[in-house]
Formats: sequence, structure tokens, C-alpha cells
Amino acid sequence: MALIPLGVTSLGGVLSTQWAIKAQVNEMLRIEAEGLKDLVEASLVEREASVRSWAEDALVREALLTGRYEQSDEVLTRLQVHYNTFAGLVLFTDEGRAVSASTSALRDSFQDQDQTVRESVWFRAAQQGQFTSATLTREDPIFGMPVLHLAAPVVDPRDGRRLGVLLAAYDWGQVGEVVKAALARARARKNNSFALEVRTASGTVLFNSRGQETWNVAEPVTAEAIDDDGLRDVGDGWHFVAMSDPAEVYAPVTWMRQAFLLNLLVVGALVSMCALVLGRTITRPIVQLHQVVRHIVRTGDLAQKPEVHSRDEVGELAESFLQMVEKLRATTDSLQRGTRVLTDTVAALTRAAEQEESNITRQAAALQQTQVTAQEIKQTSLLAAERAGAVLQVASRAEELGKGGVRALTESMSGFETLREQVDEMSVQIGQLNERAQRIGGITLTVKGLADRSNMLALNAAIEAVRSGEHGKGFGIVAKEIRTLANQSIHSTEQVGSLLEDITQSILKTVELSEQGQKRMDSGLAQVRSSGDSIQALSGIVQDNMSAVRQIAHAVNQQNAGIQEIFNALTDMSSLMHETMLGLQATQSVTGELREVAQQMEKVASSYRV
Repeated sequence: MALIPLGVTSLGGVLSTQWAIKAQVNEMLRIEAEGLKDLVEASLVEREASVRSWAEDALVREALLTGRYEQSDEVLTRLQVHYNTFAGLVLFTDEGRAVSASTSALRDSFQDQDQTVRESVWFRAAQQGQFTSATLTREDPIFGMPVLHLAAPVVDPRDGRRLGVLLAAYDWGQVGEVVKAALARARARKNNSFALEVRTASGTVLFNSRGQETWNVAEPVTAEAIDDDGLRDVGDGWHFVAMSDPAEVYAPVTWMRQAFLLNLLVVGALVSMCALVLGRTITRPIVQLHQVVRHIVRTGDLAQKPEVHSRDEVGELAESFLQMVEKLRATTDSLQRGTRVLTDTVAALTRAAEQEESNITRQAAALQQTQVTAQEIKQTSLLAAERAGAVLQVASRAEELGKGGVRALTESMSGFETLREQVDEMSVQIGQLNERAQRIGGITLTVKGLADRSNMLALNAAIEAVRSGEHGKGFGIVAKEIRTLANQSIHSTEQVGSLLEDITQSILKTVELSEQGQKRMDSGLAQVRSSGDSIQALSGIVQDNMSAVRQIAHAVNQQNAGIQEIFNALTDMSSLMHETMLGLQATQSVTGELREVAQQMEKVASSYRV
């Protein structure tokens, strides 16, 4: 146990040192990545500004305007000598034709490459006034090395017209010169695996300080810096990565861990030897005391005593244990006596509770039977009350119907009398109508006779008109028309006569039916009078029955109220009996719990022998 604090403290120190070394390594890599980012970014910003200023040179613009390129060749040659980080400078027309360069050989290399130049990514970007690094991932066939094409448009300041493009091919191998100082610092720290990379945002490697050397580290320690858009340049978004082999940079941590384990093993061996020596003199009395405790726990024999004669802390522990055993023996004896008394008391209480439960159960059964009988009587009384109410409703309905029948009969009698008077009056009217129809028939016969005479007169007039010749033609026409009218009158008179005949027959049939209806009405009126007498007698009987039904219903309601009070009293008694049963059950439950407690106490007390 003594090794635990020592081990924890040592482990904490090792972990703290390991964390500090790892933090130092990561910070060193971050500083190197930031330094590379700052150097490359500053160099790109400076080169881009230079290329733009060269594209604005008056001699360069003049060469494109005039077509004479001797002076532009001299300008590009001087720039090449002064800025040796560029692999070459070439001036192109806007059609992609190389017209001037820092060397004549370079200009000749672009001959017949107009279409290739126009379709190149860097040329199209330059025409838009932008720089691109898209061609940096492969070797340029003209320059024979990876170059960063920094191309800027040459613009006429008078009208803003684009004249051509100036290309400055930055030697990408110059980045190796930039990182030499960082690599030297790493080797001075014995960090030979240190390397620097430049990657695009998509992860494509643009520069690797290892060159063609194979990197066999699966998971190197890395730190990176990103070129943001704080300074606008072609490298915005590039990742500058510094990396090292963890086995090399974390070698001090590995050594410290191994040394810690070795020291821990040595200290553990020493502590184990000391513990073995001390165990022979200290643990023997403790083992004896442990055996006595196990014997007491296993057999419950409190008469067992440990034999320890030392005066040290172990001897004091043994003496205290003997005193505890003596007190436990006295407690066990008292507990056994109390348990026997408690068991007898619980048994007596249980018998009394069982007897009381039996008596209350019989009383509850009798009360339950009485309550069931009272419930049946209550249901019968309720049924009788409902039936009496139904009979009362039927009687009331019959009384109302009787009164309504009397009223309807009286109204029917009055209606029949009125109808009889109307039938008599209608008979008189029909008789008068028959007389008038006969008079109209006589008038119709008179009209028919006049029409016949007019027809004869018209015929004679026509004969006389024929005899008169031309002078009687107009009179003949009049006679013809009179004859036509006479024929129409005769025809209409015959139709009127036919209609009058039909009306007369209908009137006669109506008179006959009216007389028969009057006879039937007299017979029905007599029957209605007889029925009215019977309904009035029945109404009197219904009123007598109604009075008797009201008396019966009142008596049944009084009986129902009394039975309800009896049932309520039985219900209250049943509730009291139920509460008594619940109290008795609670008492039995408590008695059962006391019995269980007594049994447990007896079991505990009997587990020790005193």
C-alpha cells in the first residue's frame, strides 16, 4: 500500500513532463509553419507587385504599340539579371504570340505555341487581371522545372485597352532556399526527421522539403498554418505544414517512462522484502484473533477466547475483543429471555384476535343476509311505486281522453246539425237550378226555331237574287252570309241543348244522392247521440278509477319511504361492521408482524451459545 502514493506522485510527474514536452514540440512546429507561411506570403506579395509594376513599364507598352521590341528585350534582360529568382520573363501579344523575352532562346521556345499559350490557365487568368497557381503541380515543358506563372496584363493607359500579357516565371525551387534556415535549426535540435510542406486547400502537395526522399512515418506529429486573405496573393488558402517523426521528438518522454517503470520495480522489491520481515512478528497475533472471530461467526460459540499475550496494539485489540464478547454474552442471554416472553404474549393475543374475528364474521354474515333481504324489499317497493305511477299516468290519460271524447262528440253533434242544414239548403238550391235549366232549354228551342226560319228566308232571298240577275248579286251575297250565320246558330243551339240535357241529368243524380245522404246523416246522427251517452258514462267510471289509483299511489310512496329508511339503517350498520373488520384485520396484521419479529429475535438469540 505504501507504493501507491509514491507511484501516483511519480506517475503524475512523468505525465506532466510528457505533456510539457509534447506542448513544446507542437509549439515549435507551429512556429516553423507560421514562419514558412509568412516568408512565402511576403515573397509572393512582393513578386506579384513587381510583375504588375513591370507590366506598366512605358517601354513594354511602347513595344506592343509600335511593334519594335529591342528596348523591351533590354528591359526584360535587366530584370532577369536583377531578380534571379525568376526563371524567365516573356512578353506576349493579346493573341498569345511571344514577341519579347529576357533571352532570345526563351522567346524562340514559344514560337508556334500561340494556341497553346491562349488556352493555358495562367494566360486566361492574366487577361482577367488575376494570378493562378493551377499549373504549379506539374513541370513546365518550356522552362523544364516547376514554375509559378505570375502573369499580368499590359494595358494602354489612354483607353484601357489590353495590349498583351507579361509572364514572369517564378522558380518554385527557390522555396527550398527559404526553408534551409528552418531545416538547419531542426538538425541543431537533433530533429533530423523535421520536414516542411506546402499544400493546396484540397491537399495537393506543392512543395516538400524532403524532395524525393520516402517518408515512412504513418502518423507524424504535424502543425499547420493557413494563408488567409489578409494579404491578397496567389497563395491564399494554402496550407503550410511542419511535421516530425513522433518517435524522434518524443524520445525524451519514452526514456523518462522507462526510467520511471524501472525505479518503480526496484522500490516495489525493497518494500516487499520489508513487509515479509515485519509480517512474521506483527501478523501472527492478528491471524490468531481472526481465527477466533471466524469460529464465533461460524458456530455462535461465545465461550471461545483468543490467546494473545503481547502488550502492543495487537494485545490491546485482543483485550477489547474479549470485553466485547462478554457484553455480547450478557446481551444474548437477556434477549433470549425477552424473546420467550414476547412469543407467549403474541400467541395469546393471536388466539383472542382469532376468536373475535370468528364472532364478527358471523355477525357480518347475518347482517349481510338482512341487507340482501332489505334490498329485495326495496326493489319490490320501487317496482310497485313505478307501476302505481304508470297506472296513475294511464288513468290520467284515460280521463283526459274521456273529456276530449265528450268535447269531440259535442262538437260532432253540432257539426252534424250544421251539415244537415247545409244539405237541406243545397237540396233547395239544386231544385231551383233544375227549374232554371228547364227554362234555358225552352229558350234554346225558341232560338233554334228562329234560326230555321232565318235559314228559309235566306234561301228564298238567294233564289230571288238569282232571278234578278246582275242587280241582285249583292243581295245574294248578303243572303248567303245570313244563311251561313243561321246554320251556325242552329249548330250552336244543338250543342247548348245537348249540354243542358247533360246538366239536367247530373242535377237529377245530385238530387237523388243528396236525398240518400240526408237519410244516412239522420241515421249517423242517431248513432252519434247513442255513442255520446256511452262516452259520458265511461268518463264517469274513469274519474272514479282515477281517484282510487291516486290513493293507491300515495300509499305505495309512503311504504317506499319507510323501506328506504330501513335500508339506510342497514347500510350504516354494514359500514360500521366493515370498519370493525378492517380494524380487526389491522390488529391481526400487527400481531403477525410481532410474531415474525419474535421469531427473528428468537432465531438471533438462539444463534449464540452462552
